[in-house]
Amino acid sequence: VFTADPRVVPSARKLDRITFEEMLDLAASGAKVLMPRCVEYARRFNVPIHVRSSFSGLEGTWVVGETEGDTMENAIIAGVAHDRSEAKITVIGVPDVPGSAARLFEAVARAEVNIDMIVQNVSAVVTGVTDISFTLPTASVADAKRAIEADKQTIGYADLVTDDAIGKISLIGAGMRSNSGVSARFFAALRDASVNIEMISTSDIRISVVTRAEMLDTAVRAVHTAFGLDSTQGEAVVYGGSGL
Repeated sequence: VFTADPRVVPSARKLDRITFEEMLDLAASGAKVLMPRCVEYARRFNVPIHVRSSFSGLEGTWVVGETEGDTMENAIIAGVAHDRSEAKITVIGVPDVPGSAARLFEAVARAEVNIDMIVQNVSAVVTGVTDISFTLPTASVADAKRAIEADKQTIGYADLVTDDAIGKISLIGAGMRSNSGVSARFFAALRDASVNIEMISTSDIRISVVTRAEMLDTAVRAVHTAFGLDSTQGEAVVYGGSGL
């Protein structure tokens, strides 16, 4: 497991150890090393995972449970993940009244579409309407769009716009819980790389933002460098396009 995809960041550094929680967030945020379900089972039964390359006999990465004091001892940031497989839907002119969001996402739920990030804009006092944007797998856009359009009168929105030219970058690390300034450094790195932010989502160990797809690689490299994750040892080797 590396601090970023070596195909995007050739200077990515191999992690000797990472917690189940960090690995779950990396996997859910676009890292292709382990399936989230695999990590969930390992965490549930506290079974350590040794992730190794089948092309090398070198020591790999241990995915383990977090023990007392780990947050203080470990590196602040575990890695930077990115995802190109999502799209964005913006529902324009939604009435800013109780129940509007529920009606919208009930329609999406009936289509069995999984949603990732959600942002609701501040409503205009004069018009009393707002815009709601959310991200979802690109493959599910058509189903979600049909479901929302079928309930247009019930939801009461004015228009619907889809956008599949987006990318998501996520910064992940358990050390965020006990270290200040992580968000400031993250957004400063994106600013210095001229990367515009369209959506923001956070948890206690993750910051994710949506940006233009063509700026995603630039954003990943900028954030990776800003947090001192680059290796000078040439640790990342890509075998046959595997990304490992």
